[in-house]
Amino acid sequence: MKNAAGHLVPMEQIREQDLLRDEVVRHLARRAEELAAELAAFKSRALSDVADLVRIAGEKYGATMGGKKGNVSLMSFDGCYRITRSVAERIIFTEELEAAKLLIDKCITRWSSGANPNIRALVDRAFRTDSKGQIKTAAVLELLRLEIDDDEWKNAMLAIRDSIQTAGTATYVRVYRRVGDSDQYETIPLDLASV
Repeated sequence: MKNAAGHLVPMEQIREQDLLRDEVVRHLARRAEELAAELAAFKSRALSDVADLVRIAGEKYGATMGGKKGNVSLMSFDGCYRITRSVAERIIFTEELEAAKLLIDKCITRWSSGANPNIRALVDRAFRTDSKGQIKTAAVLELLRLEIDDDEWKNAMLAIRDSIQTAGTATYVRVYRRVGDSDQYETIPLDLASV
């Protein structure tokens, strides 16, 4: 049997626990692949059906609808279910973000002369990367909301604005069901963490 390093190991040298673990992992992994394929097929079908409804509505009124973009909310006749299609832009930052960070560092150094060094940690947090090495978009965009009357800071914020670039879109399908007879809806979970 091949091990993780790619070496063939005689079956009689493999512990029973290792064989049992291998069997369980392979079984669960195959089922996960099947479920992933089912979810992909569901998403494709849902997006296609929603696009068809939007197109039919447009044709009814002689309006030509452009593409698959746009947020749409659909409700079952009895109001028990709601499906939403939402399109979100993916934002990335260009190299100008590095210039912004340098300018912000200069501001912090100037403002915090003799102050607690923990102040720098607050701004450094905005430029910290996630586990994939990506800058956390929301944290950087939060800096733009700060109204600081300082020319160097304003220049840094301009550099951040200039560094923002749209890198495509992500389309989401969410399915909700009404909670009893209330006006509240709960999401029908389609991800493992939520079930």
